[in-house]
Amino acid sequence: MCAAKAKQRALTSKGVVAHGQRITRGLVSGSELRCTDNTGARVLRLIQAMGYKGRLRRYPSATVGDKITVSVRQGSPDMRKKIFQAVIVRQRRSYRRVDGVWVQFEDNAAVIITPEGEMKGSEIRGPVAREAAERWPRIASASSMIV
Repeated sequence: MCAAKAKQRALTSKGVVAHGQRITRGLVSGSELRCTDNTGARVLRLIQAMGYKGRLRRYPSATVGDKITVSVRQGSPDMRKKIFQAVIVRQRRSYRRVDGVWVQFEDNAAVIITPEGEMKGSEIRGPVAREAAERWPRIASASSMIV
């Protein structure tokens, strides 16, 4: 029990807040996402959802605000075919908020981050889900529109 509290405290000190509610997981491993920051990557492929504990033969899945491992499929030559960590900021699959509102975006999108939790780019294009902004304060400060 103490190890779990210590891990949560360590993540909080890095600038990551724990999940507040259960959100419908809309992205499985192999899904393609749009990169919405200015790092030079355009299309990302989800490889693994970080911290996902699954079941035998069940695909790892992720949702808005989750930290994931991605490979760059399209983009600048120095970014292509490399593996990075990212945070999902939008998903097409609809999910329900606590206040009863259903949220759905027109695309799946992510922002590339460093292993320490800092954003690799300096700006975010398009809207960012409130769940991702609440969990990642550095992404919230760089985003122009929070939905």
